[in-house]
Amino acid sequence: MAEITASMVKELREKTDAPMMECKRALSEAGGDMAKAEEILRVKLGNKATKAAARITAEGVVAIHVANDGKLGVILEGNCETDFVAKNDDFIALVKNAAELVANKSPADVATLSALPLGAGTVESTRTALVGKIGENMTLRRFQRVEAKGRLYSYIHGGAKIGVLLDLVGGDEQLGKDLSMHIAASKPKALDVSGIDAALLDTERRIGLEKARESGKSENMLDKIAEGAVQKFLKEVTLLGQVFVKAEDGRQTIEQLLKARGASVAGFVLYVVGEGIEKKSSDFAAEVAQQAAAAAAKK
Repeated sequence: MAEITASMVKELREKTDAPMMECKRALSEAGGDMAKAEEILRVKLGNKATKAAARITAEGVVAIHVANDGKLGVILEGNCETDFVAKNDDFIALVKNAAELVANKSPADVATLSALPLGAGTVESTRTALVGKIGENMTLRRFQRVEAKGRLYSYIHGGAKIGVLLDLVGGDEQLGKDLSMHIAASKPKALDVSGIDAALLDTERRIGLEKARESGKSENMLDKIAEGAVQKFLKEVTLLGQVFVKAEDGRQTIEQLLKARGASVAGFVLYVVGEGIEKKSSDFAAEVAQQAAAAAAKK
């Protein structure tokens, strides 16, 4: 049996927000497998076990550039170390200029973008000079360039921490704005089931099955209950399945809204600053004490 260390328990707790002893028991049951232990906690504790995973863990901004009467758009994320620099005008200008360059030059990736001319040098030399000036590392992390099938609408939220680029066919400006704001608020993973990883669906089906077993449901009902869990999950994570945040009856889905308005969504891009990046946490008091001790030792 794998040894369950304190660091493993701490890592699982940070990922799931579950109680320490529950994390230890789950790891023991899973034989030290972190992913399996997280599944076990999901079965026992429900969605509470995933809430910490959505926390933003890096600083920066999202920039959006829309051109050609809404037919061409770019969404780009730039990262830095602190929120202070995320508000710096020079850093914000770098990210916005980079987004415009992507629209105009269509680079294949961030490396190609970095080599493009900007100002008196290149994007990379501008970035490097800014790092030297401010004294903090910063990067252009990712971008997407979208040529619309319909018309592009965009929305930036929370001090440019969340950005949405929406390709809407039909409808009008108000619908485009409402849907963009909905995406920022509800954070769908995909437009519909075709965009959801099959492994995710298998995980939800397995969790639904185990929950049903633990609650004492009869064997002949398990598959039906598990499939119901998958359908519930899809309603939560697909844009078309989600209930519209401004629905007056609290029931109208995005799919129903679009049908009523004679419109469709060709696609969307949602960026949340720092999504998927682990930010190194630090103990400020311990750092101060360490620095004071080092200074005292030099005397």
